[in-house]
Amino acid sequence: VQLQASGGGLVQAGGSLRLSCAASGRSFSSHAMGWFRQAPGKDREFVGVIDWSGRKTYYADSVKDRFTISRDNLKNMVWLQMSALKPEDAAVYYCAQYQGLGTVERATNLAEYGYWGQGTQVTVSS
Repeated sequence: VQLQASGGGLVQAGGSLRLSCAASGRSFSSHAMGWFRQAPGKDREFVGVIDWSGRKTYYADSVKDRFTISRDNLKNMVWLQMSALKPEDAAVYYCAQYQGLGTVERATNLAEYGYWGQGTQVTVSS
């Protein structure tokens, strides 16, 4: 599986941005997909995940009610809609394919993600 994240950029605090993740490979529709982010000097952290069907999602508390993940298995695409952005949301955002067997609530450990996109930079100005 190859993943390509895009859509990052500069946005003012309070603004919105939509990230995209394009996937190639046959196994896309059978795996949950996650988003992670990494700010300078910090560890990569979980943002959210969507199950294989698109019906279930789970988010980090820091982004809950502001970010929404969706997917289209026919197009092999996953999106991260970010709204009410804060300066602390600035980071490189990565999409990744979940390789574990747990529910979305358990799919927060980056060690259980086997394929990663190259990341897209999100900058939030205050």
